[in-house]
Amino acid sequence: MKGKTVLVTGGNSGMGLATTIEMARRGAQVIMACRSRQRGEEALAEAKRQSGSPDIALMLCDLASFDSIRSFAEEFSSKYPVLDVLINNAGVVTIRRELTSDGYEMDFGVNHLGHFLLSNLLLDSLKSAEQGRIVVVASGAYKIGKLHLDDHTLSRGFNPAKAYARSKLANILFTRELAARLQHTAVTVNAVHPGAVGTSIGVNRETGFGRPLLKLLSYFFLTPEQGADTAIYLATAPELCGVTGQYYYRRAIQELSPRAADSAAAARLWEWSLEQTGLK
Repeated sequence: MKGKTVLVTGGNSGMGLATTIEMARRGAQVIMACRSRQRGEEALAEAKRQSGSPDIALMLCDLASFDSIRSFAEEFSSKYPVLDVLINNAGVVTIRRELTSDGYEMDFGVNHLGHFLLSNLLLDSLKSAEQGRIVVVASGAYKIGKLHLDDHTLSRGFNPAKAYARSKLANILFTRELAARLQHTAVTVNAVHPGAVGTSIGVNRETGFGRPLLKLLSYFFLTPEQGADTAIYLATAPELCGVTGQYYYRRAIQELSPRAADSAAAARLWEWSLEQTGLK
């Protein structure tokens, strides 16, 4: 990965931090996109220490804000005209219904719409790479997801599983549609189910709510390093240079449920997302 530029969203904790460290160890220039400056700077120091690489940088980006994403993309593109790998790793799970600053249900707004906007704004930089790659961290939870575009804020019935599964279904539909649209370019897009990983997702960082349960369950979870393995494989393996639009688990392509393989639904979600993010 020497000479290559890698952007990791949510690079300050869990799988994002593990991915940042491993990419830096392999010689890449890594940019961590984080929402919190304090947590980002602490993670940056830790990533440099563990990787032994000075080529790691921190940039602030709040995926719950379209304005923040646009500002980030503009600044990033001015600093890094070529982007070899974009790893859409950041994710949230909300216990109660919350909205982004733009008025979208938080899980869907961050996990899907935020990454949808960011990926599209950085496409020119990815196309400038010899072989650009986008890796979308999804989840097996997609299997119980439905899009609910007629009630995108889930005002008529919210629960955490419903919100999270919906956002992960959207991740896979986005992956397949973007891959189809980039078919005649050198940019590939693939999604990954990392497995059950012990990260801070679902923990309220302000109050600490959920941390004791996470600690209890962590004995049954994969480590962040284990969870990041397939995403790193998709980002680096030379034999995958022409593979796109697939969904992976443990480095192997998985068959999708009919709902996730629905090309018409993927196209509808794409058009809807264009309108919501103002890209249309």
